[in-house]
Amino acid sequence: MALFSTAYWAPVSYYQLAAQAQFVQIEQYEHYQKQSYRNRCTILSANGPLSLVVPVLRPHQCGIKDVRIDYSKPWQQSHWRTIEAAYRSSPFFEEFNTDIHEIYQIKTPFLFDLNIKIWELSQVLLSVSFPWELTELFVPLSNSIDDYRFLIHPKMKCCQESSQLYFQVFAHKFGFTPDLSILDLIFNKGTLF
Repeated sequence: MALFSTAYWAPVSYYQLAAQAQFVQIEQYEHYQKQSYRNRCTILSANGPLSLVVPVLRPHQCGIKDVRIDYSKPWQQSHWRTIEAAYRSSPFFEEFNTDIHEIYQIKTPFLFDLNIKIWELSQVLLSVSFPWELTELFVPLSNSIDDYRFLIHPKMKCCQESSQLYFQVFAHKFGFTPDLSILDLIFNKGTLF
């Protein structure tokens, strides 16, 4: 079993580790952690790696399931335009853009629910199916399970070495950039394997 936090368009390593696990659990009872992949992802734009951050309303000391998305600014429109600009010339943009764009047309009140929709959609687009469930209780840190909740983090580089090379639209400018959002793999490669 492998334990993961919820994530907004998680990095490629998240999905690679999920693919290696016999069973995946997604933690639904943890506290929200700022500056994590729970509400951000990194894509490769014409200007280099770029973070897309989902704005949230006062998440301090809040359970992840209770974190509300802030819709006071048009972040959905901004994210979609940025994704479109970065990937419209990628090999699989035409095939997958409609499904991904739909995520940005619905105002999902809670971050956790948005991330679960993305998790489910990603599996469909990648043509993979991970056996998974949500945790029933908070799972304390343990050495008896593969716990990735705090290892897969924007400030940690623990999983980049495992990234396989694949075509990236702006690699000619920046070289291969490992462990970007799964969006990068979906639009540029179309599959996890």
